[in-house]
Amino acid sequence: MIEIVFYGRGGQGAVTAAQVLATAAFREGKFAQAFPSFGPERRGAPVTAYARIDQNRIADRSQIIKADYVIVLDPNVIKTANPLNSVRAGGFAILNVERRAEDILKELAVKDFHLSCLNATMISEEVYGKKPIPITNIAMLGAFSYVSQTVQLKSVLLAIDNFFSGERAAEAKRTAQMAYERMAGA
Repeated sequence: MIEIVFYGRGGQGAVTAAQVLATAAFREGKFAQAFPSFGPERRGAPVTAYARIDQNRIADRSQIIKADYVIVLDPNVIKTANPLNSVRAGGFAILNVERRAEDILKELAVKDFHLSCLNATMISEEVYGKKPIPITNIAMLGAFSYVSQTVQLKSVLLAIDNFFSGERAAEAKRTAQMAYERMAGA
């Protein structure tokens, strides 16, 4: 079973990202679940969302303590919580930051997990324009698709249609594609 935790702020779409990911996995014939964990429910408040993907039925509905993948939608979350503590040994963290993964790993002196970085905020601004809370969720799914190879980008793009329509769907698909391509070029 692959367990994924999304860390973000209310309004960034952490819950939607987990749901899109679960839908993409389901489209590939896998079993999947997605569920949120909220603090004070308001825009900008910390939000954690969880997803599980497996070839077999998933009975466990508990919170994920140590994940195979930790996806951080907002770099400020790192300052208020320590999402990297949620990565299991040998796991992966995907951060929305402008910095290089090598520099962060060196600074943290961490050697027991892999780290990938993507400036999803910049992608969000290119697609949606500047917003008080950048929409980074779908870009991070594109990055996850590339890094993990757990779900294909094609499945993520198809799953987007279950959650968005019209121009919003087109923007989300463009965002996922851009992120995937930037990770491939990194």
